[in-house]
Amino acid sequence: MDAPVRSGLESRIEPDDHQALRLWLRLLSCSTEIENEIRKRLREHVGMTLSRFDYLAQLHRAPDGLRMSQLSQRLMVTGGSVTGLTDELVRQGHVVREGDPQDRRSQRVVLTLEGRAAFEAAAGIHEQWVVELFGTLSAQDRTQLLQLLGRLRSQLSLALHPSASTPDALPHRADPTPARRAARPARAARPAAQATRTRPPKGTP
Repeated sequence: MDAPVRSGLESRIEPDDHQALRLWLRLLSCSTEIENEIRKRLREHVGMTLSRFDYLAQLHRAPDGLRMSQLSQRLMVTGGSVTGLTDELVRQGHVVREGDPQDRRSQRVVLTLEGRAAFEAAAGIHEQWVVELFGTLSAQDRTQLLQLLGRLRSQLSLALHPSASTPDALPHRADPTPARRAARPARAARPAAQATRTRPPKGTP
């Protein structure tokens, strides 16, 4: 049995608090501790912020790029924050802005070859860290926890977003295991003076 934890966010728990409140603070405490540790390791070992990692993860999942509004929604941050991150990553050569073929008034942000390589290198290490942090739980415990949290998320989705039929309709967070997906083949690199895209050729499986 787990011993009561009285540190961090859970230090505010009182003996007569409702079980739902105790559960909420336990979930929040675990999430915060894991996120803070991942944030620290990314900064120290990869030289990348967690917000930048999450940003690149979203683009890694969208080879055709995303609009700024889509990035803002998926990352659950303001448009100003997305604009600032985009400007930084453009200067570093990790992303490029392109016109949106579906809306001439909009732009899409797309990963460059350099950005894809930087993200995939970080994602492999990131996955190892997450596996390590959950390593004290047995495979059975992890499966059970995943199922319970999945049920909770489905119920929250139905209660808070009645028009959404599944949890997938909620804003997406960064994929925790992007390194496992095979990288799609990219076009040959353009000359150094030009921005390099990573959109796969048409017809690529």
